[in-house]
Amino acid sequence: MSGGGAAAESMRPSVRAEEFRPGVARRSPSTRAEDAAKTLNIGEVLDRLRAEYPDITLSKIRYLESEGLVEPARTSSNYRKYSLDDVLRLRHVLHAQRERYLPLRVIKEELAALDRGDTGLPRPGPRAVPDRPVGHGLDALIGAERVRLSRRELLAASGLDDDVLAELESNGLVGPIAGGGYYDSDALLVARTAALLASHGVQVRHLRAARAAADREAGLIEAAVAPLRSGRLGESDGRAAQTVDELATLLVRMHAALLRTRLAASRSG
Repeated sequence: MSGGGAAAESMRPSVRAEEFRPGVARRSPSTRAEDAAKTLNIGEVLDRLRAEYPDITLSKIRYLESEGLVEPARTSSNYRKYSLDDVLRLRHVLHAQRERYLPLRVIKEELAALDRGDTGLPRPGPRAVPDRPVGHGLDALIGAERVRLSRRELLAASGLDDDVLAELESNGLVGPIAGGGYYDSDALLVARTAALLASHGVQVRHLRAARAAADREAGLIEAAVAPLRSGRLGESDGRAAQTVDELATLLVRMHAALLRTRLAASRSG
């Protein structure tokens, strides 16, 4: 390798793979040296990731590289060669997107912190309020942890810019708890999801249809449970609340199935 190529290689991140995945045992220096010598082409990387992330594609891997989240080495013929640490780095990115709803900008900051050896990543985050049942209905679908966030904390936890959050609010997609001035877990989920959608070019104005659909479905549910609310107070309220959750869950599942059907039809057509 030429002197310039060696210098470029020395500037690539030297993050240890075990730093990305909690609970992974630290490897011996000899094992690390063996791993460092192993390289994979982009197709082999895709095969390794696909079992855990079925939606991953070659174009997505290239996109993450273009965003500076992974920097594979290049051969003299300009083919990408990925190390095992590169694969772990990609896994970290995909996990943070899917499980934590983080935008790429925030994930990139995390990776930079890991490159510096800062594994604690002390970032402002939501304060959990453990008073909501877990594992039922919508909670099982979109998460059950309750949070109470200030506007500043919501911005930090979601990775959104203030002007984007303001646009979400003006379109009725996010708002503080009535009378409290704080944001809840659903506001956090919407904000994080909007940030991820924005990374794919989906703007806030495109999300108005989602808000309109949610309003229509909420009206449908309220009409369906109205007869239950006319019974004795207590019994009727409990049954109505359970029915609301069941109907909401069914509608979310139907929406997901219909969306998948439409996407499959568009691909086959």
